Amino acid sequence: MKNRSERVIFTRAMKKEYTILVPTMLPFHFRMVINILNAYGYKAELLENSGRGVTDKGLKYVHNDSCYPALLVIGQMIDALESGAYDPRKTALLISQTGGGCRASNYIFLLRKALERAGYGFVPVISFNVLGMERNPGFKLTLSMLHRMLYAVTYGDLIMALKNQCRPYELNPGDSDRLTEEWTRRLTDGMREVRVLSYRRIKQNYMDIIRGFASIPRRNERRAKVGVVGEIFVKYSPLGNNNLEDFLVSEGAEVVVPGLLDFCLYCVDGSIIENKLYGIKKIKAFFSRFAHNFLVKKQNDIIDMITREGTFDPPSSFQNAPKLAEEYIGLGAKMGEGWLLTAEMLELIKQGVNNIICTQPFGCLPNHIVGKGMMKPIKERHPDANIVAIDYDAGASAINQENRIKLMLANAQAALS
Repeated sequence: MKNRSERVIFTRAMKKEYTILVPTMLPFHFRMVINILNAYGYKAELLENSGRGVTDKGLKYVHNDSCYPALLVIGQMIDALESGAYDPRKTALLISQTGGGCRASNYIFLLRKALERAGYGFVPVISFNVLGMERNPGFKLTLSMLHRMLYAVTYGDLIMALKNQCRPYELNPGDSDRLTEEWTRRLTDGMREVRVLSYRRIKQNYMDIIRGFASIPRRNERRAKVGVVGEIFVKYSPLGNNNLEDFLVSEGAEVVVPGLLDFCLYCVDGSIIENKLYGIKKIKAFFSRFAHNFLVKKQNDIIDMITREGTFDPPSSFQNAPKLAEEYIGLGAKMGEGWLLTAEMLELIKQGVNNIICTQPFGCLPNHIVGKGMMKPIKERHPDANIVAIDYDAGASAINQENRIKLMLANAQAALS
């Protein structure tokens, strides 16, 4: 009998035979990541099962006091294993592990415990991280793979930003969704090929995407812009936030969501800031500065292209974020989304997006401090800021959430007129 302290190793032989299930968060970002994994010999699939059944599975196998995103991710995976669509004896699960102080670092242990309770203790669980934690002989992230995944993030951020600026105004409903699907398919097909990436070609794709969205016929009208910030899973995942973006568009708003690359840069900057504040992690900080400069350069290239084309509002550069945040909160606050969440709210206000929804898993202590806890000082310096914190939980009422959002939108519409 397997000792409970032991984990099931994902072996080299399993790489050829096992299907790796990946929970969803950002659909078009993650579809490209899946195809990158498949291009390198894995058999990965993105989970798309949702609904009350996923939540119920999470409630059944995860303690109700656990983080809501953990409950949903684990519920989605066990629901998939019990669906009959996969052979549990030929299936592995992949979950991210940050290595930080947030409970997200412990999701992997909660997942293994839940699998034991559900009778799937034999299913391998793979840790997706760049820190070398929990190594498996059959799964390795190479520099080439990470390089491609970086561009999956930049493509995804670009498409997400442009789609959100087109969708509320399109004359032909569905144009933005169709173009998003077309580019996601084209880019994911390209990610299947293992060959040297041409940054010149990538930049051409960026411009073609921008021009494609610019060609969508749109109404010339003003709508309230609503920024969405918060804990990473409930901010981005329709499963975690009850399809928040769709709801906001149906209520006549334009949605503004900060990109995933900002979160990547925030993680990279962690060791740089710790070295500056405490004099530790000198070697890691040295290499992190190279990574920071590389990522910021890629982000600024996209910002420059959007600005040059002239149709859309470009996102803000991450370079501004730390300076904005440290007027309100120390950069040593890095649990969960840490100072980045505060910076995102301030950046949105700077862009003229005064209406902000701060999405929060109920009971998430870090998020309540750096999100809800910062709302009062932000409003004191920015009286026009219209910020509302929305808690998400297995027992939370969607009607109550929507009513609070509608009240915020009513204030937004009044300010617009």
